[in-house]
Amino acid sequence: MTLVKICGIRDAATALAAAEAGADFIGLVFAESRRQVTPQACHDIVEALAERRRLAPPPADLGGPARGEVSARSWFPAWADAIELALARARPLLVGVFARMTPAEVNDIAEAARLDLVQLSGGEDDAFVRAVQRPVLRTIHVREGDDTADITERIIPGLAAATLLDTAVPGALGGTGTAFDWTLAEDVAARFPVVLAGGLTPENVGDAVRTVRPWAVDVSSGVETDAAKDPEKIRAFIRAAKGASRDR
Repeated sequence: MTLVKICGIRDAATALAAAEAGADFIGLVFAESRRQVTPQACHDIVEALAERRRLAPPPADLGGPARGEVSARSWFPAWADAIELALARARPLLVGVFARMTPAEVNDIAEAARLDLVQLSGGEDDAFVRAVQRPVLRTIHVREGDDTADITERIIPGLAAATLLDTAVPGALGGTGTAFDWTLAEDVAARFPVVLAGGLTPENVGDAVRTVRPWAVDVSSGVETDAAKDPEKIRAFIRAAKGASRDR
């Protein structure tokens, strides 16, 4: 079953609505953005989800492999299995989205906010990924003209727990609602568990899942109305993504 991340949530009511609809991950944006979560809203969201997850409150012990414990070929599948096992105990998992910060800042916020995972969206280098104490979703921005080899050479086993593919848009780090060529993602997803992002909506996510067969899908602007998260669109998106998974 394809997993679903609803990103850019800024209040507890929407977080709970997404969780009740079946979201697997809730994304809180700490990077500079119009979707940046306030400290108070972050606290309220985490407390609300902790109550829902009272048998396994955040942060979850994901139990994925450490560097050197598994082969390079097994690294990403092993982490995918570990995250899915954690989701069986603690759904949804909390993901903090960061860019243009120091590793120390990321670690301090992740600890204070009790995040389960950290998503790095600012082109952080390998040393930065190693310095982050939480499991990392590493964003690869797919550029115009990229081919499969350009993408896969940036996916390095032994560092991040998973890879998120998003569209490269000048001056933006995500949440633009712009799609890239899904055939590229299809080729990459045949080799690695990937999170597909970029231009997904309730109307097209079913086709995306059937075409790409991603491990997970990520949406932000595609479930908004007038720049605010729309609970009905969130529900429709999750239904479409999970339904397409069952159809495969």
